[in-house]
Amino acid sequence: MKILINKKLLLFLFTIFIGIGLASCKEDIVPIDELPPINTTLYRTDVLTGVEEVILDELELGFNFFWESANTNLESNGYGLLPDRYNTYTNIVGNIASTASVGYGLSTIPIGIESDWITREQGEERAFNTLVTLQNMTRTHGFWYHFIDMQTGVRAWNSEVSIIDSAILINGVLTVGRYFGGRVEQLAYELYEEVEWSWYFDFEANKFYMGYKPETGFEGYWGGYAEQLMIFVLAAGSPTHSVGKGAYQLMKLTSTKVSSGVDYGSFYPTWTGSLFTHQYSHAWIDFASYNDEQGYNWFTNSVNAVDAAIAYAKTKTTEFIGINENSWGMSACDGPNGYVGNYGSGPSAGNAHFVDGTVPAYGALGSIVFRPAEAIAAAVNYRTYERFWSIYGFKDAYNLSNSTNGWFGNDLIGIDKGISVLMIENYLSGMIWKIYMEVPYILDGLDNLDFVAVE
Repeated sequence: MKILINKKLLLFLFTIFIGIGLASCKEDIVPIDELPPINTTLYRTDVLTGVEEVILDELELGFNFFWESANTNLESNGYGLLPDRYNTYTNIVGNIASTASVGYGLSTIPIGIESDWITREQGEERAFNTLVTLQNMTRTHGFWYHFIDMQTGVRAWNSEVSIIDSAILINGVLTVGRYFGGRVEQLAYELYEEVEWSWYFDFEANKFYMGYKPETGFEGYWGGYAEQLMIFVLAAGSPTHSVGKGAYQLMKLTSTKVSSGVDYGSFYPTWTGSLFTHQYSHAWIDFASYNDEQGYNWFTNSVNAVDAAIAYAKTKTTEFIGINENSWGMSACDGPNGYVGNYGSGPSAGNAHFVDGTVPAYGALGSIVFRPAEAIAAAVNYRTYERFWSIYGFKDAYNLSNSTNGWFGNDLIGIDKGISVLMIENYLSGMIWKIYMEVPYILDGLDNLDFVAVE
């Protein structure tokens, strides 16, 4: 016997059934193709006035460096990448990019827009297509290589898959994502959620590894306090690959705190005393507004470290003619004999600081949010040396004790210029802090580490 089925009735019943099913789980459905709303907030609304011209010049020329030195070939696999170095003598852009330099450069885009140096449309296009480049590049568990070819985006110099450089990069990614909203924010958050912080973490040692190469595996650990504060926050806020607060607690427990001196308060020093280690995380995270669960404030820690660096410089004036109260802030940079990573000031946790009279401009400029008057006085002093100036502002470093006429580096280094620009903007308007502290992952990270807002 044949069973006759009314097709219209069947379709009607099927539609009712599906409708009931959808109604029962509609709260779980997320429209995956819906973009976040466009962010139209203006952040640079309260800007300091009466600031020394050299500070304003360094901000604008530093922005120009990141805007003009980028790979702007949309047909290139390296679109948006920024050079690790730029030679001010030949005006040649280096052919190797650093991921950290890209992170700093992305973060300068909102500054350029709200200073009317570029249009919002120009900035949004640069930001989005740079993020597309980052998405398409070779990554290892979401992390990027430290150095890459400017044109191809391929690993350079057999460099490591770097957790700290990837962290600085992702800070820039999150900054432009929150600033623009829309497609930039969507892609930025996708990139962040793909970073597997837990893979780069040794759960037995309760520490993040320091480096990884596919050929040799992991090497070293982030031990005591240094520039990696940002890593704890980024990892704790991840909804996909998080690392809990135990790593932060162990770092603090195993770090050595120095006692107060005549000219500075007690603080946690870093291994080499290089001043960048007290600056980098603070370029984005507003630590002045948060204490950890023991009530410790890392912004105050950096203020005391800067005070100690200035005091240390004063003790070296008879030994090195280029180090004094208006020339301070020794930190990793180029020197007369090449790049030196342990330039620094005492006291240092490892007593590993090295001094030969070399002073980088960013040591003071990157400290402008901590000690404005002293940083500005240093910048005014540096500007008196015409050989220290370039089309993109201050060169990397100088050493007046080297040779009869002193040594002035030819290069700009992207990360050194980056910390200068971001900290100057934070001093002037707090803009980078305002944008970054709206990123929900960062607020979650601070909360998961049990940091508490300062009332």
